[in-house]
Amino acid sequence: MTRLTASEIRPTPGLGSLAFRFLVAVDIAGFSRRPAAEQARAQDDLENAMTHAAMGAGLDRERWYRQPRGDGDLAVLPHDVNGLSLLADYPRRLAAANADVNLTNGGSRLRLRLAIHHGAVAPGRFGPVGTALVTISRLLDAEVVRQHLCRRSDLDVALIISATVYDEIIWSGLCNLTPEAFRRVTTRVKGISYVGYLYEDSSKVQDYIIPALPRPITAESPLARSPNLYPVGNHDHG
Repeated sequence: MTRLTASEIRPTPGLGSLAFRFLVAVDIAGFSRRPAAEQARAQDDLENAMTHAAMGAGLDRERWYRQPRGDGDLAVLPHDVNGLSLLADYPRRLAAANADVNLTNGGSRLRLRLAIHHGAVAPGRFGPVGTALVTISRLLDAEVVRQHLCRRSDLDVALIISATVYDEIIWSGLCNLTPEAFRRVTTRVKGISYVGYLYEDSSKVQDYIIPALPRPITAESPLARSPNLYPVGNHDHG
């Protein structure tokens, strides 16, 4: 596992260590209801799917700080990650890799919840700390995402993005995902509300289950000049 260290987050003198990073969290739906042997196989299948998805999207997963969570994975990405590839390409690649798994494994169908956020993190003794970690976990576990998988039996991956990602990336017009493809949702946990945007464009199910590829990044693109700019997919309950 890659460890996020204070040296990777260069602090301003007197202000401590803090950096804004992309975060990706994935959870296997219905994991707790699987017998142990199927849980182990589901973990292997998920790892293979995420690895192939990252490679296909041009993302170096070896550089991600990852926290395995038994039924999923939470990752803090390096500062120079390509936000457009993460948002518009990684979910599409993950859905395709997951579909391949379900065609070949012969066991229980692998269905996933996927959340993407961008926020402030700092190194801690047991891993990264900060409200960004809490936000992405709340969005991933939101009942509305679970219900979306219940209703859409055609989906293998349900995608939710944070309001930050929606505002800064979807509205940028730099990728082939439109604001209308997402629905604003709110989940309230322990008295705190968390706003996210659920990807649910069903106008063309076969075309929109997997988001389209991003447009090419040119030298004039704001993301080309600023790689840290914010970026952002089933009937089981997990």
